[in-house]
Amino acid sequence: MSVTSRYREAWEGFWREAPGEQGAVFWDAEPILTAGAHLALFEPHMIDHGLPLVDLGCGNGTQTRFLADRFPHVLGADLSAAALDHARDADRAGQATYRLLDAAGKGEAETLHAELGDANVYMRGVLHQADPDDRQPLVDGLAALLGDRGRAFLVELSEAAKPVLMGLAQSPEGPPPKLAPVFRHGIAPGDVADDAIPGYLNVAGLSVLASGDMPLVTTEYRPDGTRIELPSKWLVAARAA
Repeated sequence: MSVTSRYREAWEGFWREAPGEQGAVFWDAEPILTAGAHLALFEPHMIDHGLPLVDLGCGNGTQTRFLADRFPHVLGADLSAAALDHARDADRAGQATYRLLDAAGKGEAETLHAELGDANVYMRGVLHQADPDDRQPLVDGLAALLGDRGRAFLVELSEAAKPVLMGLAQSPEGPPPKLAPVFRHGIAPGDVADDAIPGYLNVAGLSVLASGDMPLVTTEYRPDGTRIELPSKWLVAARAA
């Protein structure tokens, strides 16, 4: 079995069991706190707001629908058919379109680019969940979607997030209820060094236009009532000149 197959099956199992309502999944935070905050950093770097926008790793489509309110053509892409079932069910108005896509699969991103043309890409918390062997092919697929005019916004957990998650997972009470299914399905966050992501982008022919730190908001709370936020890094990337 390839690493990609293991990864796909883990996500299928997770999304088949996941509740349908918004906010029931650990990272499914309100869009105004997630994609909304990210757009303020992303939009100034777009050279063409009219390009299709691909939400890569869209999951159940909460952020996709938010983005579809703000851009003329938004496509949610995920490698889990069960995730896309959730996304379509929640998008009764058909604000976005959805596509089964393994961006790390050879040729799949190129095929989509041939259909859409150059696209802007939003990718939140996907790379650190991918198996190590899939990370460079995934970024290569991202680069293919951008073409010459597209811009990408990536946000990924930083190295500092791992001990926070491990502390939650190993607490005497057990992991928080929304985090437990993530670990049960074998979707534990990987070790992606903070300086590794610019390296993946460089190999894919992309350059970093801007970067910074921003906590990744979750839907889970600590016993004291404070919301769990995870340290993360964001980057805006484009085809290297």
